[in-house]
Amino acid sequence: MVALGMAIASRTALTAVALLVVAPVGAAVIIAALLLFGVDAHLVFLPGHFVIGRLQAIGFHPANRVGVLTTVALWWAIIVTVWIALRRLFRRAT
Repeated sequence: MVALGMAIASRTALTAVALLVVAPVGAAVIIAALLLFGVDAHLVFLPGHFVIGRLQAIGFHPANRVGVLTTVALWWAIIVTVWIALRRLFRRAT
């Protein structure tokens, strides 16, 4: 019975590490790879430019880091969504 509790605790710890460490690093790597392989920076940071444009439309003047963080957050959300979908898919398969 103790082994089952440890397995659940380790699964929870691994999930937390995946969501809080691996996914943001993965998002940064994806953005760097896109830039490295020649994708236009305006296209890579399009979500960030969109958010900055909307903030400027209502009177704020955000720094460029807002756009970068928005883009990283979007990629993080995509990675987490795919990860959760794959976990559910493999959980149903077993």
